[in-house]
Amino acid sequence: MWRECECESEIVGIYPCSGSANVGIISTNQLAIGLTKAGKGKMLCTAGIGAKIPGQLRSAEGCDRVVVIDGCPMNCASKIFENAGIAVDEHIFVTELGVKKTRDMDIEDSVISESLVKCVKLF
Repeated sequence: MWRECECESEIVGIYPCSGSANVGIISTNQLAIGLTKAGKGKMLCTAGIGAKIPGQLRSAEGCDRVVVIDGCPMNCASKIFENAGIAVDEHIFVTELGVKKTRDMDIEDSVISESLVKCVKLF
């Protein structure tokens, strides 16, 4: 079931990057989960878009707004959408929220919380 925004007028798909660095693996996924729980949209599968799975593509195309959360300026998630021919309406970079990209897989809960507060304000 889709979770609509607070105005109940649009379907918002939230797509995390899920890359191999801390800002992708942990940060984008945690932010997408947090935004979904906050009622800002629904976390959906970025990999399914890259794999061009028909149901996943239809889900994205059925969104009124597509929000992509990339971990860093490499733009992997947004490039997946570009390659699939699906427009991205909002593009969030975790590194621009103040999280430094590292190979460290341990991110403090406070960093996720602070980043989530910044993301919610973007909606």
